[in-house]
Amino acid sequence: MQPIMNNRFFKLPKEKQLRIINAALEVFSKSEYKRASTDDIAAKAGISKGLLFYYFHNKKELYLFLFKYCTKLVHQRVIDDNFMKICDFFEILDYAAEKKMSLFLKMPYIMDFWTKAFYSKDEPVSEDMQKEILKKTEFYSSLLNNQTDQSKFKPGVSPGEIMKMLTWMTDGYLREKLNRGININADELMRDYRKWSDMFRKMAYKEEYLYEDN
Repeated sequence: MQPIMNNRFFKLPKEKQLRIINAALEVFSKSEYKRASTDDIAAKAGISKGLLFYYFHNKKELYLFLFKYCTKLVHQRVIDDNFMKICDFFEILDYAAEKKMSLFLKMPYIMDFWTKAFYSKDEPVSEDMQKEILKKTEFYSSLLNNQTDQSKFKPGVSPGEIMKMLTWMTDGYLREKLNRGININADELMRDYRKWSDMFRKMAYKEEYLYEDN
């Protein structure tokens, strides 16, 4: 996915940019890509549909822009000075999860949009989304490997595999909710995530690292 630099949009006052972004996030968070109406987005933003497409050439460009916007927000929220000081594998994953949830609780449409975007398939945006997601996954995996103390793991345990399993469990939770049309409860998700994280920590770490003070 190539960077989207629509100068017409970025020349708008910040307040108007946010109004358009929030309107698009609301509509895309409630409907799949194909069913999301650009008429609704324009109406919620208080602009004409023609003006919306003046800023973004088409619906796909707007959607991909929103994904990059949300990804940047999450990155800024998670990768802070405190994050860079953490050396424990599970602590850093827990910290990232807490920071993301704090953002999602303040801006719930981001959570719903991001979840739908991650699991989009057979949509005009799906291929671009999967490429972007793979790139981000590789970046965070590399960051974890370089920053965390790998010596805490039992022989034969792969940190990468642990991260995959935690991701799959979270994915399974989110997919089930989406498939059943159930709204995602951030507090419930975090409670379950902490249980999963603690379970994997006990399975993966050498005994001497299970009782150290954090």
